[in-house]
Amino acid sequence: MDLAIFENMEAPELRQYIRFLLHHYRVMDSFWYIYITQMFDEATADRINEKVWGKVPALAVKDLLQKFDIPERGLRGFVKAMRYWPWHILVGYQIEESPQEVIITVPSCPTQEARTRRGLVEYACKEMHRMEFESFARAIDPRIRTECLFAPPDPHPPEMHCKWRFFLQEAPG
Repeated sequence: MDLAIFENMEAPELRQYIRFLLHHYRVMDSFWYIYITQMFDEATADRINEKVWGKVPALAVKDLLQKFDIPERGLRGFVKAMRYWPWHILVGYQIEESPQEVIITVPSCPTQEARTRRGLVEYACKEMHRMEFESFARAIDPRIRTECLFAPPDPHPPEMHCKWRFFLQEAPG
């Protein structure tokens, strides 16, 4: 990896580059899905997407915990690591934290809004995000459980696309 270009960048330019990088991260993900759908079909694209999102977050968590010195596990570690997750930054997850649970809501989903603008139906993202969130949460702490309160294709209020609950399941004993 050649990071020389960043050596003389000041903070505003670095932030601008991060915005550029995150935007194109989302664009690449979108076109990847669109082209898989065109080459095969939506069901195949969904299965591949779910498989990828079931794997990538756990890999990312390992790096996040190490690179950003996050020693906590449980819900506290989950929230701390989630704040570094690119999709949290891109989408603007709202995180409500209590000792018993964490609630993540997505009031404005860029993917769903883009589809709506193009006259398409909402993407049924529930299983893909279940795989993503379960992979992420369990890499932090295997006791964390993920519960979807609603996500497309489920009906949802107009001001919110999805809502997820995370909680600890203590070992029986």
